[in-house]
Amino acid sequence: MIAQITPVILCGGSGTRLWPLSRKSFPKQFVPIIGDKSLLDLTIARLAPIGSHIMAIAGEDHRFLVAGAMQGAGIRGDLLLEPVARNTAAAMAVAALRAASGPNDDPLLLFCPADHHIPDTTAFGKTVASGVAAANAGAIVTFGVVPGFPATGYGYILRGQPRTDGSWQVDKFIEKPDVEAATGLLLAGNALWNAGIFLCRAQVLLAALQAHAPDILQACRHAMATASEEIASNGCRFIRPDPDAFASCRAQSIDYAVMEPHDAIVTVPLTGQWSDVGSWHAVANLCEPGPDMNRIKGMGFALHATHTYINAPHRPVVALGTHNLLIVDTPDALLVAAENCAEQVKDVVAMLEKAHCAQAVSHSKVMRPWGWYDSIDAGERFQVKRIGVKPGAALSLQKHYHRAEHWVVVKGTAEVTCGEDKFLLVENQSTYIPAGEIHRLANPGKVELELIEIQSGSYLGEDDIQRLEDSYGRIAK
Repeated sequence: MIAQITPVILCGGSGTRLWPLSRKSFPKQFVPIIGDKSLLDLTIARLAPIGSHIMAIAGEDHRFLVAGAMQGAGIRGDLLLEPVARNTAAAMAVAALRAASGPNDDPLLLFCPADHHIPDTTAFGKTVASGVAAANAGAIVTFGVVPGFPATGYGYILRGQPRTDGSWQVDKFIEKPDVEAATGLLLAGNALWNAGIFLCRAQVLLAALQAHAPDILQACRHAMATASEEIASNGCRFIRPDPDAFASCRAQSIDYAVMEPHDAIVTVPLTGQWSDVGSWHAVANLCEPGPDMNRIKGMGFALHATHTYINAPHRPVVALGTHNLLIVDTPDALLVAAENCAEQVKDVVAMLEKAHCAQAVSHSKVMRPWGWYDSIDAGERFQVKRIGVKPGAALSLQKHYHRAEHWVVVKGTAEVTCGEDKFLLVENQSTYIPAGEIHRLANPGKVELELIEIQSGSYLGEDDIQRLEDSYGRIAK
């Protein structure tokens, strides 16, 4: 542990530039991008040696994804749940207010995005430790990445004079420059990429917010004064700021709200490999190139192709005679893009949203606190889903007014409640749930339960549900 630091993970963001793998309902920080690990998994593992108690800030819809990642790492912590997105100034404000309400009212806070890839955990820990003296002296420390090329997608930090505490004074922040300006910054030798990683004392941040964005701080104070708390089944604590007070807060990044106007800002260079994994070009660069500089993940094949990236986790995808392409395949959407258009994928998402295309924001496979479901097929009066239930988990006790359901178990053991009856089903057994009948599905076993659900009826929308009992706080009060 480093000087009793409390790591704070910022889990917001929709990751639209990594569509179709990343979508609003399941953004890039939760997607297994590096092997079978998500960027959030790797962030938690990187921060665990730094602080024993981790805080995270996420949207309500993603609370169980964050809690599950923390549980998988054997960590319990506080999860601050934003009712609406209000950018990083508000997120960091509520985290500082929460941290300052504990036994130590002025802890050191390390704010880190959940979606960065920093593989050298040891070097990262040493870099953070080198900023502690400046943070204890009252500065806000921002960690800048030593640039490797004239990037136009990042903001820059201009270093000033070195300080005796091992940090550097910040002369200026520069927003995303063009290629010519970025090249000049690299040649000057005093520029760092702005990684959005900050270290400071809670009271220092709150005082800076009071000085430069008092309206944001006031709204967050009101939201936290009447926040509710809930202990999840895995031991994590859910903290919900007051929805109306938080929604009244102005949305602004911490860079504009505090960092640029504040005087006591210093920087510490972060050396080694770093990526914000902000585009498919960045993801491709995480793969080792093969013959003809093709980079392939999964079931991709390249023939007479050069400089082509293929991400094909589910089925064979063949690139024939292609050059400088990015190809990303998912079960319900396919992206084929010129390599130099990687930054414009977010415009594709906007176009699909305008066309009311569901694939713009959600996958066919939807994560739930109890497991997941995957839509396989659908027609005018039927729908077929695969459903997976975690060991020991259960869906809510519920009923549907407009549809009946047939369940066929293909893996594990199901405990079924249907009306007054409760019984077990094993592999290759099935049951029928009539429309209007109270029912529940649970997994009493130690392996994942998987079944096929066939819905039939006049209306098959997800909102045709009345929950009578629920373990996940989803019954309206």
